[in-house]
Amino acid sequence: MSEKIKNVIAIDGPAASGKSTIAQLVAEKMKAYYISTGNMYRAIAYKILENNIKAESAEEETFEKVLSNIKLDFKKDSDDNLIMILNGKPLGQEIRKPEVANIVSYVAKSPAVRKWLLDKQRSLTHLGLIVIEGRDIGTVVFPDAKFKFFLTASPTVRAKRRLKQDGENASDATVETVSKAIAQRDKIDSNRKIAPLKQADDAVLVDSSNMNKNEVVEYIVSKINT
Repeated sequence: MSEKIKNVIAIDGPAASGKSTIAQLVAEKMKAYYISTGNMYRAIAYKILENNIKAESAEEETFEKVLSNIKLDFKKDSDDNLIMILNGKPLGQEIRKPEVANIVSYVAKSPAVRKWLLDKQRSLTHLGLIVIEGRDIGTVVFPDAKFKFFLTASPTVRAKRRLKQDGENASDATVETVSKAIAQRDKIDSNRKIAPLKQADDAVLVDSSNMNKNEVVEYIVSKINT
């Protein structure tokens, strides 16, 4: 049995399960660095859009060409938070647009993209204690992490949470349309051949359907400190 990695707190879960919010709050509580692997995939998706490429039908060679022209880094700001830098430019709300969200699952299916980002994700342990969230952190990126959590919630709760996120939805979005989009995202993420979305065998399941964010954070931190 390999030795467990103690400076990684892995939080996985489906779309709109609250991973980003919870991971950020856990990082604050644990005085750790917060990393969203979803944002890393969104950065690639953003460049795919910039190049007018249809991610749904793009060949691997196309993804590889885009990746060859990308430099993705993290730097610390004055408050010691991490900022993602794409080709020298700090990324903000532009990667949260509906157009990006609509194609990111197709981008994440690409073996070339996943391999390219895997090395970058694993290298982030040099920062110290990190809270890293995504869909395959506990199963693929850091299978030997000591602290693993799988955060989920009911489809309706997840849809309502997504609707509250500025810039994430089309202007005419409803609970029903967002639920449908989330279900499609789940299907793609769970059925892709490489690193599908699933709970690691040794991850703690956290169903936040009837919990507020503070309760979820306290629960996770209590498990880490046990």
